[in-house]
Amino acid sequence: MFGSIGMPELVIIMVIALIIFGPRKLPELGRSLGKSIGEFRRASNELKSTLEEEIRVEEQKEQRAKLEAEQESAVEAANPAAAAPSPVATPAPTEEPTISRTNTGTSA
Repeated sequence: MFGSIGMPELVIIMVIALIIFGPRKLPELGRSLGKSIGEFRRASNELKSTLEEEIRVEEQKEQRAKLEAEQESAVEAANPAAAAPSPVATPAPTEEPTISRTNTGTSA
């Protein structure tokens, strides 16, 4: 849209700024503009480093959770009795009283 600003455009901008603000005010405006740009760059770099730090911390948390899950699965695989749920105890069947039949008759 605007394209790049070349040397002739910069000269025209400087002449217009000199006419509008005057020779006394122009250096002061340049310094304040330079300070503003410097602070903006510092804030941008600080934001960028903060975001990178947060991303790094999240990646470490994910790696730690993955490692813990792998360790738990390895422990469960090594000890299947502890990992398997204990079976539910069923009551023993009750025995009905047995009737003994005795031979009361005479044997032939």
